[in-house]
Amino acid sequence: MSKVKITSDKGDISDIVKSAIEAEIKRLEIGLDKTNKEIAKFEEKYSISSSDFLKGVTADDLRGGDEDYVRWSGELRIKERIIEDLGKLKDIEYVAN
Repeated sequence: MSKVKITSDKGDISDIVKSAIEAEIKRLEIGLDKTNKEIAKFEEKYSISSSDFLKGVTADDLRGGDEDYVRWSGELRIKERIIEDLGKLKDIEYVAN
């Protein structure tokens, strides 16, 4: 759990910070949804799961070659990063002064 304590000599800005974090969470969730849809397209196109893709598919195995391989693996890395960032932001606990 991460704790955030906000102090300011300009008055209470905690609501602004919370709103900004909530907006970032929403933005990341939208990005995750888009990424999941792109991943699903590859899984449907090649009739394999992403986990099987990661276990040993090469660009030569894909009809789309290098381009599909790079795009699919890129989407999977983006998904991993988004999930990690979302976890950190959702784990924040706000501490009162």
